[in-house]
Amino acid sequence: LLEKMADISLKEAALIVGVVAACYWNSLFCGFVFDDVSAILDNKDLHPSTPLKNLFQNDFWGTPMSEERSHKSYRPLTVLTFRLNYMFSELNAVSYHFLNLVFHVVVCIVFLKVCKLFLDNRSSLVASLLFAVHPIHTEAVTGVVGRAELLSSIFFLAAFLSYTKSKGPDNSIVWTPIAVTVLLVAVATLCKEQGITVVGICCVYEVFIAQGYTLPALLDTAVQILRGKGSIPFSMLQTLLKLIVLMFSTLLLVVVRVQVIQSQLPVFTRFDNPAAVSPSPARQLTFNYLLPVNAWLLLNPSELCCDWTMGTIPLVESLLDVRNVATLTFFCFLGSLMVFSLRYPGDSSKTVLMALCLIVLPFIPASNLFFPVGFVVAERVLYVPSMGFCILVAHGWKKLSNKSVLRKISWVCLVAVLFTHALKTLHRNWDWESEYTLFMSALKVNKNNAKLWNNVGHALENEKNFERALQFFIQATLVQPDDIGAHMNVGRTYKNLNKTKEAEESYMIAKSLMPQIIPGKKYAARVAPNHLNVYINLANLIRANESRLEEADQLYRQAISMRPDFKQAYISRGELLLKMNKPLKAKEAYLRALELDRTNADLWYNLAIVYIELKDPAEALKNFNRALELNPTHKLALFNSALLMQESGDARLRPEAKQRLLHYVKEEPQDSNGYFNLGMLAMDDKNDMEAEAWMKKAIRLQPSFRSALFNLALLYSQTGKELMALPVLEDLLRYYPDHTKGLILKGDILMNQKKDIVGAKMCFEKILELDPNNVQGKHNLCVVYFEEKDLIKAEKCLVETLALAPHEEYIQRHLNIVRSKIASLGAMEQSSFPSDGTAATETKKNSVQNLKEAKSEKTTTHSTADNKEHSKNKKPTEKSTVDKETPKKSTKEIKEIEKKRVAALKRLEEIERLLNGE
Repeated sequence: LLEKMADISLKEAALIVGVVAACYWNSLFCGFVFDDVSAILDNKDLHPSTPLKNLFQNDFWGTPMSEERSHKSYRPLTVLTFRLNYMFSELNAVSYHFLNLVFHVVVCIVFLKVCKLFLDNRSSLVASLLFAVHPIHTEAVTGVVGRAELLSSIFFLAAFLSYTKSKGPDNSIVWTPIAVTVLLVAVATLCKEQGITVVGICCVYEVFIAQGYTLPALLDTAVQILRGKGSIPFSMLQTLLKLIVLMFSTLLLVVVRVQVIQSQLPVFTRFDNPAAVSPSPARQLTFNYLLPVNAWLLLNPSELCCDWTMGTIPLVESLLDVRNVATLTFFCFLGSLMVFSLRYPGDSSKTVLMALCLIVLPFIPASNLFFPVGFVVAERVLYVPSMGFCILVAHGWKKLSNKSVLRKISWVCLVAVLFTHALKTLHRNWDWESEYTLFMSALKVNKNNAKLWNNVGHALENEKNFERALQFFIQATLVQPDDIGAHMNVGRTYKNLNKTKEAEESYMIAKSLMPQIIPGKKYAARVAPNHLNVYINLANLIRANESRLEEADQLYRQAISMRPDFKQAYISRGELLLKMNKPLKAKEAYLRALELDRTNADLWYNLAIVYIELKDPAEALKNFNRALELNPTHKLALFNSALLMQESGDARLRPEAKQRLLHYVKEEPQDSNGYFNLGMLAMDDKNDMEAEAWMKKAIRLQPSFRSALFNLALLYSQTGKELMALPVLEDLLRYYPDHTKGLILKGDILMNQKKDIVGAKMCFEKILELDPNNVQGKHNLCVVYFEEKDLIKAEKCLVETLALAPHEEYIQRHLNIVRSKIASLGAMEQSSFPSDGTAATETKKNSVQNLKEAKSEKTTTHSTADNKEHSKNKKPTEKSTVDKETPKKSTKEIKEIEKKRVAALKRLEEIERLLNGE
C-alpha cells in the first residue's frame, strides 16, 4: 500500500518543475554574494590545480580543518559539486544558480514521495507545492552556498525512504535497505552536518509508525516487564535490534566527525552570537525565544534578512520581558501537538508526529542546545524543518477542506497562500542580485545590526565609492560602538581617502577594544583571528613614515606574540624588514610563515624577492618556480621570474622567459609592462621586427611609457632607421623633457643624419643644463662647435671635457687634432672635423653601452593587509613598477659591444691619419 501511495505521476512532477521554474527563474541573473565570495570566489579547492584530497582535508571555505580559524564545517561533497561547476564554467554564476535550482526541484519531488507516506495524494501535492514556493528557501536556493542544504536534503529524504522499506513480511527485518540508509546518512552528513539527524527520524518512524506503538502502550509494556509479569515481545526485540544498528552506525559517524574537526569547536565572537557568551538566565531565555522567532518566519515570511547576528534580536535578559510570552505560547502549542501525536493512535496522530520530527530533529544542530553556532537565526537552516511545517499545514488544510462549510474558503486561502508566497519568493530573489541589493534589503528589515551597515559599506567600497562607504562604516560604529571590525573598516576607508591621521585614530580605537590578556587563559581562544588584523593594518599605515618603521615592527611582533600561528603577521613583517634593509631577518619571517602554510604561493613568491635582495638569483628563481607550481597563474611570479631569466644573460632561459611573459600578458592584457619586456627579449634575440611590434603595443596601452619609447627609438637607430626614431624621440621628450639619453640620441641623429647642427646643439646644451658634468653631452657639443668652425671654442670645450674625464684617450686625441688645425689655419679651410667619425662613432659606441634602458621590474611582495571585517571579500594585491636605466648585459651583448668599440676605434684612427696628412 505504501509503495502504491508513494508513486509520483508525470503530471505531478511536471507541475512541481513548472512552479519552481516560475518562482526561481530570476535567480539565474544573480551573482556571488555574501558567503558565496568565500565559498566560491576565494576557495582554491575549486581549482583543478588543487589536489582532490584537499577537499577532504579542508572545511567548506577551503581552510584546513587543523587550523584554529577553521569554521569546522566539513562538507566535501558539496564543495565537489562547486568544483564540477568550476570545471565546466569557471566562475560563471549562472551555472551555479542553475544547478541549485535543479537540486531544489529534486528535493521537492522526493519530498512529495515522502509526503505520500503520511498524506493522501492531494494533500501531499499541497505540501510539496507549499515547500516549493516558500520564501524562506530563497537563501538556500538563490544563495549558492545554500547548496549544502539542498544536497543534504536529497540524501536525507532518500535515507528515510530507504529505511521505510526495512520492514518485511511478518514484521521481519530487511537488512539491505538499512545498509543503504546508513550509507545515505553518511553521504548526507558529508554534504551538511544536519544530515545525521535523519537517524532520529528513522527511529521515531520505526517505533510509532512501522510498529504502531503509542507512548502509553510502551509505558505499560515497560511497567509489566519491570514487575516481572511479562517478557519482551519478539517484535519489540526486532525493533530494538534495528534501532541498535542505527544508533551504532550513527555513533561511528559522530566519532569520525569529531576526529575530522580534531576535537576542536570553531571560534566565534560575541558579535556572531551574543547570547552564546551571555550569563544566565539571559542565555537560556534568549535561546528559547529564538525558537518562536524561527517558527514565525515559517508562518509569516514577510520580513526576511540575510544576516540576523549582532544586535538584530536584543537579548532577553529578564523573566519579565514580554517576549517570554511568545516563548511560552510556542512551547504550549508544540507540547500539545506532541501529546496528541504520541498518546493517540490513528493516521492523523502519525502524520503530526512525523511532521514534528521533521521540524524539531533537523533543527537541533542549529539550536545552540548542545554547542554554540556562529549565528543567531539563519533562514537557510530552516530548509529541512520547513518540510515538517508544510506537512502540518497540508494536513490541517485537508481537515478543513473535508468539511463542506469550510471547503470553499479553505481552497481560496490555499490559492492565496501559494500565490503570495510565490510572488514573495520571486521578488526576494532580486535581493540576491548583488551584495549591495542584498544588504540594503536587510537594512530595511533591521537597522540594529552593525554587520549589515559594514557589508553595505564593503559593497560600496568595491565600487570605489569610498565617501559613501565611509558613511555606512561610521554608522556601524554608532550602532555597535564596541565592534572592532567596524572601526577597522573606518580606518581602512580613511586610508583609501588619504586621510592618514583619521585612519590611525580609528585603528587605535579598534586596538583599544581588543580583549586584554588574562593570566593563565589562552588569548587565542578569546579573539577572532580577523580582529588581529588591526595590528597589521595599523603597522602598514605607519610604516609609510620612514621614521616609524621600528614602531611598525613592534606592532607586528605584538600580533605574533598574541598568536604565534598568525601567518599574516609574519608575511607583513617580512615586507617591512625588506624595507628596513634586513633581508636575512625577512627571510626568517617568511620561512616561519612557510612552516605554517607551505601551500601558499604568495609566500614562496615573497621569499624569492628576499633572495633577489640577497643577490642569490638562482635561489630566487627556485622559489618563483615553487610559487608557480602551486599557482600557475601567479601573475607577479610569472613576470618577475621571466625578468630574472632575461637578466641572467643565459640564452637557454630566454624561451621559457618568453613563455612566462606570454602567459602574463594573457592574464593581464592591459599591462604594458608585459609587452615591453617581450620586446626587450626580442631585442636580446636580435628579432627586430618582433621587438618593434611588442614595443608599439606597449606604447599603445601606455603612450607615456618612458622605457618603451626610448628603446623603440634606440631599436630604430641601431637598425638604420634613424629617421623613424625621431618622431618617437619627440614623443618621449614631450612627456619627459629632461630625458638625457633621449636628448643624446636625438642630437646624434640630427647631427649625423639630418645635418641639423642647430637642432643638435640645442639638444646637447639642454643636457648640460640638466647635468653640467655629462661627458658625452659636452663632448658632442664640442663637435658642434667644430662643425660651426669655431675652433677656439671647440678647443676650450674639449679642455673642459678632458678635465671631467682625464682618462678618456679619444678626448685627448680630438683636442690634439683641433690644436693642430688652429696651428695650421691654411689647412683648416680645406678640412672638416670628423663629426660622423669622431663624434658619432664615439657617441654611438657609448650609446650601445649606456643608453639601452632596462626592463621594468615588478618586485612587489604579496600581502593581504587591510582585511575587511564581516565581508568575505578580499582586495587583489597591487603591483608596483620600477624602471632601471642600466641593466646587466649578457656575455653575447658584451662581445657585440666590444666588436663595435674596436670598429669605431679603427675608423677613428683612419680619420685621424687622414687629417694629419692634410
